[in-house]
Amino acid sequence: MRLLLTATLAGMLVAIPAYAALSAGSQAPDFSAPASLGGKTFTFSLAAALKKGPVVLYFYPAAFTRGCTIEAHDFAAAMDKYKAFGATVIGVSHDPIDKLVKFSVSECRSKFAVAADENKNIMQAYDAVLDRNPELANRVSYVIAPDGKILYSYTDLNPDNHVANTLAALKEWAARQKPYLAPG
Repeated sequence: MRLLLTATLAGMLVAIPAYAALSAGSQAPDFSAPASLGGKTFTFSLAAALKKGPVVLYFYPAAFTRGCTIEAHDFAAAMDKYKAFGATVIGVSHDPIDKLVKFSVSECRSKFAVAADENKNIMQAYDAVLDRNPELANRVSYVIAPDGKILYSYTDLNPDNHVANTLAALKEWAARQKPYLAPG
């Protein structure tokens, strides 16, 4: 009987879905990391970016893989929409900065920065580690308000909805702000 009860409880734990992303209203962990924009390296600082407006922080498993390339192209194509909200976009992966220098030009089309998290500290702070391969980031997108609070989080390995969802969250945020912040 005891063995049956243990097996049943273990099965229930496996069946519970894991939602790792930080929730709306949480304080976004601050970080700085080596990054590249248009092939040029610099140190990205979340605190500095938030002084300019909201930040869309997205994690992706690995540069130059199919889904990550699609997602980078989608973010690059939407940069004018993000800029209309005064938002900064930053992608983060475990890749070394040398690889991201190339990725920032070819796949991000020099439109937004990507940061290197080789020691995985940022991924861990944002609960964005891929469960089935902890060496990689899960595909998680966050929208962070200028006050450092998380407005929105979305986790899905499929890259298709990350841009649309983060733009919708920014639009909702802007509607709650002074009218001049909300683009037409």
